[in-house]
Amino acid sequence: MKLLGVVLIVAATTSFGFYAAHLLSQRSKQLRNIKLALKLFETEILYGHIPLNEAMKRIANQVDKPIALIFNSFAIKLESNDEVDVTRCWESSLKEIWPFTALKKQDYEILKSFGNNIGLHDLITEQKNISLTLSHLEREESEAHSIQQQNERMFKVLGFLLGLLIILLLF
Repeated sequence: MKLLGVVLIVAATTSFGFYAAHLLSQRSKQLRNIKLALKLFETEILYGHIPLNEAMKRIANQVDKPIALIFNSFAIKLESNDEVDVTRCWESSLKEIWPFTALKKQDYEILKSFGNNIGLHDLITEQKNISLTLSHLEREESEAHSIQQQNERMFKVLGFLLGLLIILLLF
C-alpha cells in the first residue's frame, strides 16, 4: 500500500512539473502563431482587398487553436454587429479567448494595441501597424524562448524531486 502511495505522489508531482514545462513551450508556439496570423493578415489586406471579417475567417482557418479562436471570434463579432466598432470587437475577442492561451499580460497589451488601429487607416499605415506589432511579438517570442530554454528542464526535474521530498517527509 505504501508503494502505491509513493508511486502516485511521484507521478503526480512529476506530471505537474511536465505541465509547467509544457506551458512554457506553449507560449513560444502561440507567439509564433500570432506572428504567422499577422503576416497572413498583411498579405490579405495588401493583395486580397477583401472585407476585414473575411480576412479574419481565412486567417482563423490557417493558424492553430487557441489563436485561431481569437480571429474567428473577431470575424463573428464583426459580422453580427450592425454598428461595427472594430476596436471593441477585437478587444472583446481577446478577452473572451485569452484564458485559453498560455500568453502573458505583455502579449495581451501588444495585441490590444494592434487592435486599436486595425481597420481604421489606409493600407500603408495598416502595414506599419502590423510591422510594429510583429517587432514587439518578435521580442516577446525571443524572451519566451530564452525563458523556456532556461526553465523547461528545471521544471521537469523539480516536479520529480518535489515528489521525492514529499515521500521523505511522509515516511
